[in-house]
Amino acid sequence: MSKKCIIPALLFIFSVFGIHKSYAQNESAKKTNPFNVSCDLMSRYVWRGTDFGASPSIQPGIEFNKNNFTAGAWGAYALNRTGSQEADLYVSYTIKDMFTVLLTDYYFPDEFHDYNYFDYKTETTGHVLETSVSFNGTENLPLSFMLATNVWGADAKKLNADGTVKNIQFSTYAELNWSFNYFDTFIGVNLTNPDENIGETGFYGNSVGIINLGISATKDIKISEKFTLPLSVSLITNPQAEKIYLVAGLSF
Repeated sequence: MSKKCIIPALLFIFSVFGIHKSYAQNESAKKTNPFNVSCDLMSRYVWRGTDFGASPSIQPGIEFNKNNFTAGAWGAYALNRTGSQEADLYVSYTIKDMFTVLLTDYYFPDEFHDYNYFDYKTETTGHVLETSVSFNGTENLPLSFMLATNVWGADAKKLNADGTVKNIQFSTYAELNWSFNYFDTFIGVNLTNPDENIGETGFYGNSVGIINLGISATKDIKISEKFTLPLSVSLITNPQAEKIYLVAGLSF
């Protein structure tokens, strides 16, 4: 075979090998893609017993998972435009599939004013930094527990007796979930007790007590042979605020 024939033949072989290798790598990447995107459409955005926005809410999310480490961003945007908007960042680490340590940066942008996301001054920031630890339950024990505390930012304020600001409240929330075959139950408690006599207010409520109590269930709506839409419905009560909500959501 002449050199003129050998060179094109080698180029053809290498190109085929390269295409095959690239295809194999792409297929492998698909199987091990560490990124996940989601979007929920909720009839109301109710978080820890409080309604944010009194409106349907679109809630997009993007997440990176590698081994036991997770990092992501999540948002909530009220459809009435006057309700609460939210954009959060978070990182977490899970230990033996049983315990998770989570750090969340909550942020509530004001769409009607020129808000500054990068304002990290303690007195003016709109960020709330929360740390939490949770027990995720096991196959034989479908019970999970979470404890979360605000450690920095726009938490409710702790005041001195003369009314001057002392520091943040370190508002703390605890939640217990019990899963059954067809539904889940949950109870959430505000563990912070602000002093109303000097004008303090709470992040979750005005006293220690139950603020998030209810039941939830899910159902898969079959769209086609290969596609279903998960529907969730939750009955949520806030005994301390004397409120009740029935919330439905679709997950994409």
